[in-house]
Amino acid sequence: MVVLNGLSFDIEDWFQVENLKEVIFCDQWESCELRVVQNTRKILRLLAENKTLATFFVLGWVAEKCPALVKEIADSGHEIASHGYGHELIYKMTPEEFYADILLSKDILESITGSPVIGYRAPSFSINPKSQWALEVLRSVGFRYDSSVFPTSFHNRYGSNGISRFPFQLLNGLVEVPLSIYPFAGAKFPLGGGGYFRLLPYSYFQLMFRRMNKQGKPIVFYLHPWELDPEQPRIKIRLNYRFRHYFNLEKTEDRLEKLLRGFNFVPMESLVDHYFPPTQYNPQAASYEGAMGSIPLILNA
Repeated sequence: MVVLNGLSFDIEDWFQVENLKEVIFCDQWESCELRVVQNTRKILRLLAENKTLATFFVLGWVAEKCPALVKEIADSGHEIASHGYGHELIYKMTPEEFYADILLSKDILESITGSPVIGYRAPSFSINPKSQWALEVLRSVGFRYDSSVFPTSFHNRYGSNGISRFPFQLLNGLVEVPLSIYPFAGAKFPLGGGGYFRLLPYSYFQLMFRRMNKQGKPIVFYLHPWELDPEQPRIKIRLNYRFRHYFNLEKTEDRLEKLLRGFNFVPMESLVDHYFPPTQYNPQAASYEGAMGSIPLILNA
């Protein structure tokens, strides 16, 4: 049995991550060395060599600075989706700020590619029980699916306990595609990628992926371009953030290549279509003005 796994990359540069926000502020981004193009092209090369398509959740700021990169990704057959514009945590934004952020990002990406952008992922998976109102805002501007929920709560920035760990549809029609975890003996083991892919041995991911796929269950996996860049600038930050950001960067590219050779991956859009065919999707979204009242979305059901 062939199981389709969702593959995605969050396209942001090394200086835009949450771990560095204490020392590099948004108004300093313009002065930082731009490395996202060369690092994203590493990913594109690996995908082409392994005949694999993926979803690229592109930050609007990056798209503005590097429109040719966005076009290159799209022309290679990959899905372009939104990572917002300014990489702000959703639970630190107002609904109005969030609406403006995602609309700007969506407009920029669609103007570059000429195609609808239907997928979204929040920076640092920051849609949680405190910010679930964002799911209604996403629906109101025409997104078909979201992949911003991490079904665990051991991380200090994100997590939503008690929700499905597999794709499901919300009452407003939006499809949620959570990052993967594996529950065992009362614990929840992360499989979604990112820092966990650098921290834990590759054999762990290989074993867990095979186990999940043997059960007929998909994996939803992600990485950042800067995670394939051991030569990026090293910034002095608090010790735990430094560990999260810089650990095993030199191993990521090789591990990603092994993963691509060993498992079947598709873009997130294809995974959503597989579980929720477009004929089941209602494209009529509620207006934003009416979205901030009673929201029929329950993440912890």
